[in-house]
Amino acid sequence: MSQTSTVQSPDKLDVLFTGLKANCRMMKHTSAAERIERLLRLKSAIKSRRSDIVRALAKDLAKPEQDCLSEINSSLADIDFAVANLEQWMQPRVVEKSPGLGAVENKIHYEPKGVVLLFGAWNFPFALVIQPLVPIIAAGNVAIVKPNELASATSAVCAEIIADSCAPTEVVAVEGGVDLANELLKLPVDHIFFTGSPSVGRTVMAAASQHLASVTLELGGKNPVVVDQNADIEAAAAKIAYHRTINSGQVCLCPENIWIHESQRDRFIAAAKATIQAMYYKDGKFLVSAQSKIINDRNLQRIQGYLADAVGKGATLAFGGDAHPELQTMEPAILVDIPNEAIILDNEIFGPVLCVRTYQNIDEVYTRLDTEPTPLALYVFSENEDFVEEVLANSRSGGVTVNNCMLHAFEQNLPFGGAQSSGTGRYHGVYGFQELSNQRSILVSA
Repeated sequence: MSQTSTVQSPDKLDVLFTGLKANCRMMKHTSAAERIERLLRLKSAIKSRRSDIVRALAKDLAKPEQDCLSEINSSLADIDFAVANLEQWMQPRVVEKSPGLGAVENKIHYEPKGVVLLFGAWNFPFALVIQPLVPIIAAGNVAIVKPNELASATSAVCAEIIADSCAPTEVVAVEGGVDLANELLKLPVDHIFFTGSPSVGRTVMAAASQHLASVTLELGGKNPVVVDQNADIEAAAAKIAYHRTINSGQVCLCPENIWIHESQRDRFIAAAKATIQAMYYKDGKFLVSAQSKIINDRNLQRIQGYLADAVGKGATLAFGGDAHPELQTMEPAILVDIPNEAIILDNEIFGPVLCVRTYQNIDEVYTRLDTEPTPLALYVFSENEDFVEEVLANSRSGGVTVNNCMLHAFEQNLPFGGAQSSGTGRYHGVYGFQELSNQRSILVSA
């Protein structure tokens, strides 16, 4: 494919958009086999640049190699799943007929939305471009893709992969910063797919409203963890500490506020410390190579500011938290005794900090959760099914994993997404195909 499908200058955007829009009708008529062929071209381009992707992710975020490979492999798995199931997904769905209307047949056709504008995120700058692009292509859309400029090396590789695997009338990559993003938001696209912060999500939603474009917003939030008093505390602490610190905590699904029964607090902290020390330290020395770096100095200073504010207001730093500005990284931290007025409790941390909170009665947790925005995820640790059901009945979230963290987001047969402030829309598997399709209702009368 031509390298002309990478465009950087905003003054070319109108021409680019017009070319994509003109191709929408043809794309609507594409068969499953044609869309699968496009997905396989994308897969081939990814596999041929595997080493380039690893180098780019290491340069942008200093990710360990296994984390880089995880981004690549999860993206390839999404392609494989779509290829295996797309023909079935595209079939019109026949639905039951209501009495009295005289319908001969009711069915739902899945049609492309049209021109989709996709904004990638910097924390997983490869996977969060490719994984949303899979259902965009599978549903027969055309797309403008803007990888995130904060991960510039990965952005360039993503643009090259798209340029080599996609025709410029089907998918176009554009690279640039905030100014370019603002210009893109002026285009009368049919759908916008954005992964990022709630604050920017509001800007995207406001821009979409100008053209009545639909949106998929994958945002974040302060994902709570509720640990039963009788849970396996050591196992829970190990899983929570691991998922809180991967990618230096720069994951929208990271466990944020960990609620522990006060009788189990010290036991939990000791187990979390042991996990962190085993992952990131050798002979008491922090292993920089085991941890991704913070994306930039501004975010490192922001996280340090959260810690300083909390400690200044009475919180206790039970472990870690040392910053290494010259390496753009910080050691995982465990924060306890956090007062309600600490700003770290009201802002998504996006850093490797465990906020441990305690309860005497589970109702205290429900009362606090009622005051917080709906999170992207909720995690419950318990062997008691009644306890789990009670927590679910008294909470809200986009998704839930029980006795672990994040895993619901990797299950292709479950819809993934947020609710209210943590996002709108669902994707992964068939849900992504449906999210990027117009479900057209058709009644055939007698």
